[in-house]
Amino acid sequence: MLTALIAVLVLIAALLLAMQAWRLADLRASDAAWTQLQAEAPGPVELFDPAMVEGLPEAARRYFLYTIAPGTPLHPVSEIRMVGEIGLGDREAPAYQPMRARQILAPPHGFVWRLESAGSGALRMSGSDAMVGERSWTRFWLLGTLPVVRAGADANHLRASFGRVVAEAVFWAPATLLPRDGVQWEEGDAPGRARALLTHGSLTQSLEIEVAEDGQPLWVMIPRWSNANPEGKWRVQPFGGTLDGFKDFGGFALPTRVEGGNHFGTGDYFPFFRARVEDVRFPAQ
Repeated sequence: MLTALIAVLVLIAALLLAMQAWRLADLRASDAAWTQLQAEAPGPVELFDPAMVEGLPEAARRYFLYTIAPGTPLHPVSEIRMVGEIGLGDREAPAYQPMRARQILAPPHGFVWRLESAGSGALRMSGSDAMVGERSWTRFWLLGTLPVVRAGADANHLRASFGRVVAEAVFWAPATLLPRDGVQWEEGDAPGRARALLTHGSLTQSLEIEVAEDGQPLWVMIPRWSNANPEGKWRVQPFGGTLDGFKDFGGFALPTRVEGGNHFGTGDYFPFFRARVEDVRFPAQ
């Protein structure tokens, strides 16, 4: 009996060690991706000149003039610290849980969203959601020990992740949406709206924004490749969110209150992500 108990304890210890090694591998991958995206920050940084957006659709021009002050260094990489809530349920029962996270965003090259904590007690989660180069993943752990979400390493996930990069560029990296380097702007379907198309390698993604009279962006929407639907099938469907609480960060007017989710603009919209930004900084070489 004692021998059997010892064998069980040894097996449990081995499993725990294996899980910790797996978790450490995830952390190293997240750290490496973060460092790789930091390297996308150039040394000399060009300064914003309003002439750069002359000739753009009116809504796009007003968006840039609102979000970037003349003479602002056009940093292409942003690091964001945020708190907020994540909805782990559905539209009828959102089950919002408190969360704290850090993110690096370097459109169009990728992002790392590092969830430091979400939930509490036995339901406390951490992990990361990321895209860098041709790789993407979603990896979340319960209590830092049990893997509860493992997704990525395929073309569908990469395409969906690129959609997130493009949508969040409107939030926190407006310099990357200037009309160059694979970015094209056109008029939207209504006053105050504009559309852009971004191309990066084999990936393409469109976005639509609506701005107020002063150019403040009110919302962003993308037709996102997603399987967040009752059938669990990959297809294009609306994803987006609203922006508010704009503050100045080094010459950029950026939102500090953001909410977003799937099926934006429809009756099925569920804002599962609600963030309050604590700080935005711009790494430089």
